[in-house]
Amino acid sequence: MSDARTPRAWRLPGLFLATLDGITALANVLGSLLILALVGLIAADVAGRNFFGAPFSGVPEILSLSIVAIVFLQAPEALRAGRFTRSDGVLELLRQRAPRFTDALETLFDLTGVFVLGAILYAHWPILARSWTRGDFVGAVGDFTAPTWPAKALLALGAALLALQFTARILRRFGAADDPL
Repeated sequence: MSDARTPRAWRLPGLFLATLDGITALANVLGSLLILALVGLIAADVAGRNFFGAPFSGVPEILSLSIVAIVFLQAPEALRAGRFTRSDGVLELLRQRAPRFTDALETLFDLTGVFVLGAILYAHWPILARSWTRGDFVGAVGDFTAPTWPAKALLALGAALLALQFTARILRRFGAADDPL
């Protein structure tokens, strides 16, 4: 419970969760826009091949970079909305008989998610930094090249948001979001 004199905007857990959910929604929209751009690019490539005998250079490279970025941009929203892939039949059965134990299991799942994503970020950060400083690219010089760092940065952003959404699930589970902004 917060003091009536405390401004609503200073209620840190609620503000954190609302901000995180907004950023997560934006990342999801960015992932969706990337999908639309890829559909347009593939359609243009197919049209170029069929009508002009000239495909667009770099389409496979752009696709390979974008798919991983899209997954990591959209996974946090899937988790937040409860659409993350999992089998919860046993959990629902347990929830009816032992709700506290089920909350503990779910919290363990969420903490494992935070740990795994932390490990991914820890391992990925030097790769991202090296890609940025060296100017790594995909493609063939003289035909098509694209830098790899934007896709690697989007992967890092998505992994960080996913780790934060796992943390947000724990906060929500134990009532930190009971007082909405």
